[in-house]
Amino acid sequence: MARRVSWRVRVRGSMKSSGVVRVVGIVSIAVALIAALAASSGCSRSSTSTADTSSATVTVTRGTFLRTVRVAGITEAVRAAAATAPRLAGQSSPTLVITKLVKGGSRVKAGDVLVEFDPQDQVKAAFDRRTDFQDLEQQIRRLEAEQAAAYAGDETAMTQADNDVSRAKLEVRKNRVLPAVEAEKNTLALEEAEARATEVREARTLRRVTADAELKIQHIRRERLERALGHAEQNANYMVVRAPFAGLAVTQPVFKGSAMTEVQEGDEVRAGMPIVQVVDPSSMQVRARVSQVDRGLVSVGQPARISLDAYPGLVFDGTVKQVAPIAVTSAVTPPVRSFVTLIAIAGADANLMPDLSAAVDLVVHRREHVLVLPREAVAIDRDGAWVRLERGGSFVRQPITVGEVSEDQAVVISGVSEGARVARRAAGAN
Repeated sequence: MARRVSWRVRVRGSMKSSGVVRVVGIVSIAVALIAALAASSGCSRSSTSTADTSSATVTVTRGTFLRTVRVAGITEAVRAAAATAPRLAGQSSPTLVITKLVKGGSRVKAGDVLVEFDPQDQVKAAFDRRTDFQDLEQQIRRLEAEQAAAYAGDETAMTQADNDVSRAKLEVRKNRVLPAVEAEKNTLALEEAEARATEVREARTLRRVTADAELKIQHIRRERLERALGHAEQNANYMVVRAPFAGLAVTQPVFKGSAMTEVQEGDEVRAGMPIVQVVDPSSMQVRARVSQVDRGLVSVGQPARISLDAYPGLVFDGTVKQVAPIAVTSAVTPPVRSFVTLIAIAGADANLMPDLSAAVDLVVHRREHVLVLPREAVAIDRDGAWVRLERGGSFVRQPITVGEVSEDQAVVISGVSEGARVARRAAGAN
């Protein structure tokens, strides 16, 4: 009995010792896992803290200082031509009907048809004018023939009168040998023949003047009808409007009722109404207005950066091409004056189209190789300019001297050296 009891005691003791070992092993593993997690968390916090510190500071570096003036404008093509409803000479028709219209947004070549109007009225008017012109020409030929016949009759009458005068003079030479009565008759006959010749000559002259006047009137009518015929034929040619150069066709919106819509085939339009515009998208510009406050800063030749509101990621370089010498008033605030400015766009893009709103940053001042900081890193108060300088793991207030200041940058003259790190945003920066 004692052995059996002793054996059981040993067995139980062995089992207890094994259980203790297992518990100790589990605790050791748990401690190791906790330590590893703590170390990992510490490293993560350390790297996060380092990243936060890095992102919260900026380095004083040498670079380019830019001062810009931002203006808003609308894109437009440098070369553009508008196709309008033609103004017809000598026509009273108030409207024209569109029979063919190019599709908006399509590419056209020089000479392609942009818009075609119904030519029936113009063709009929040209036919009527040609008929009238031909009738008048026949009348002029008839009048010229009649006048030629009259001229021939006048010449015959004049020749007859001269012959009568010659015969009467021969008879007068016989008066010396004739009785007084016969001599008197011969003298009277000569006077009568001379009077008759004078009358015929004057009548011929008057008829010539009258005939020339009638013929001139007919020629004037002919010239008028010829001009009317030319206008009518030109009006018929105006019914087809072609592209003057290769480019992009842009249909123009018009009022229909109380809404703006695009012109379509079959619409009636009035003379002078714009139908479609051809633009050359390879050369574009921005038409903007510069405030009178900034006019002194802007000049021709300054560089610019152009961004489109419709395509925020699309940015172009540009150059100020023209600044208007005379200011214009604003429709909203009449006392405010502005100057129309043209900025040429360098390059081209499929999305760069006319009538897009654009923001233009005009570079009005530039300095190279100067110490610059972001404007938000510099605070300016009544004591002057200062930054939060990183020193020994913390930030201290450091007075500095600044030069030019823009909305985005500040030039540092003294107070911090190149390579120093300062807080990205100074407390109380304005």
